[in-house]
Amino acid sequence: MKNKIEIRHVTKKFKEYRALDDVSLIFEEGKIHGIVGRNGSGKTVLFKCICGFLKLDEGEILVDGKRIGKEIEAPRDVGVIIESPGFLPGYSGFQNLNFLAGIRNKISREDIMEAIRFVGLDPKSRKHVGKYSMGMRQRLGLAQAIMEDPSLLILDEPMNGLDHQGVSDIRKLLLDLKEQGKTILLASHSREDIAVLCDTVTEMDHGKIMAEIKNTGIGDDNCEEKRTDGQ
Repeated sequence: MKNKIEIRHVTKKFKEYRALDDVSLIFEEGKIHGIVGRNGSGKTVLFKCICGFLKLDEGEILVDGKRIGKEIEAPRDVGVIIESPGFLPGYSGFQNLNFLAGIRNKISREDIMEAIRFVGLDPKSRKHVGKYSMGMRQRLGLAQAIMEDPSLLILDEPMNGLDHQGVSDIRKLLLDLKEQGKTILLASHSREDIAVLCDTVTEMDHGKIMAEIKNTGIGDDNCEEKRTDGQ
């Protein structure tokens, strides 16, 4: 299996605080990779470094064999949800995504509408995003992430604000995207999300990798766990 992302001895500091501390990981393509850990464990910082949003202090990150921040500024074929999706509140969901799609002008109006339908929203709705529920905004964020058909998705807590049915719907969507060959990095506080969805799980704490679990889920007797915290 080809490696989609290679993280090699990465350290990211904010003054004296090490948000990432000598992190090394490999994520194979075509799988869903879960990242778990408490708030402040380093999950979001890691995602921002992979996306090229933050400059590394040490180490390197390769996506599709290209070094981020050196050979390329950011991954060229990625859809991202990091923190709360930001949209213009006075415009509809379709209008918001149409504005964003115009930056690269790669996709058609029908492509945008299909992405909105895929996440269970109505692309023809005139309802302003400012009147959306949190769950609807999360769905629209996922539509934004997938609308240009990227091979890599980086999703930080994409289930936030969703009710039980919404969580079930998004899980199905993510598994469908995996079947299409997408590589997905998923941070979630829900052990059930991770167990149901992920092929591998990486546990982080205080910027370090504490354990790597293959062929999940969590608590499954068939999984293979490698701890890196001395236990």
